Amino acid sequence: MHTFRRGYQSEEDYWRVRPFLREVFLLNGRRQVSWHVARWDYWRWPGVESWGDGPLEGRVFIWERQDGRIAAVLNPESRGQAYLQVHPEWRSEELEREMLDTAEQHLAAPDPAGGRSLGVWVDSQDTLRQHLLRSRGYTRGPDVEEQHRCDLARPVQDAPLAEGFSLRSLGEAAELPARAWCSWKAFHPQAPEVEYARLGWAWYLDIQRCPLYRRDLDLVTVAPNGDLASFCTVWYDDVTRSAYFEPVGTHPLYQRRGLGKTVMCEGLRRVKRLGATVAFVGGYSAEANALYRGVTGPDYDRSEQWTKRWS
Repeated sequence: MHTFRRGYQSEEDYWRVRPFLREVFLLNGRRQVSWHVARWDYWRWPGVESWGDGPLEGRVFIWERQDGRIAAVLNPESRGQAYLQVHPEWRSEELEREMLDTAEQHLAAPDPAGGRSLGVWVDSQDTLRQHLLRSRGYTRGPDVEEQHRCDLARPVQDAPLAEGFSLRSLGEAAELPARAWCSWKAFHPQAPEVEYARLGWAWYLDIQRCPLYRRDLDLVTVAPNGDLASFCTVWYDDVTRSAYFEPVGTHPLYQRRGLGKTVMCEGLRRVKRLGATVAFVGGYSAEANALYRGVTGPDYDRSEQWTKRWS
């Protein structure tokens, strides 16, 4: 199969990649060998617009067939990382080698030792890509994403809300600063507040710009004193009948009360009523993965980071 590579050119490419990812996701049996469309949206809007992951030009590359259909997409998510999204019908060793060449040329990041480094994420069952990476001097590192999968044909478990707390959808725009603060404390519990002051809360507007965003699926628990205590945002894609959780967190003051489990189970119930038949959430830490296994069950895939450094 002949393909040609080109760089990301305009917002039209963003919209073309979305149905490509959906098609690949379905052809792969709804396994996250490639990105879920919600992850692409989440990276495109808050990631690029608010958190400095852009620009897309010069960092996203598209391989097209002669008939104009997309065969593969290469993109980062943060500096020095690469993700290969490949259509399973047109996958080949030649195409993957070309994608890795492009990633090393355009997506590698400066190394503290004065060289360059690149991390490539690979499904643990993908022997072809692992072989290619090993042959190019990559080594598998400790960083792993557990991609938890919940079969919604099964009943969603009960997870009672802690006494005195309430659960609801996120409020109107006036509540966005409180929601942003809760998220900051959940993921940066030891960071000085001056860092949050530089970031501000307006990035949450970019989350709400994502095409799949629904405020009825943006859930929070509220403490007796009115503080937002925990949260999860669920993205429902009716094309693939799948849901994707990103992010999930609890303010440090309110951890160990089961709030994360409660808010996630409510999210599962809501997307199940909408027609979702499977839901996903990814975890990188032992604590997060313990929560997610307790909610979704034992099924998960592993995405592993392989890293190469060179001068």
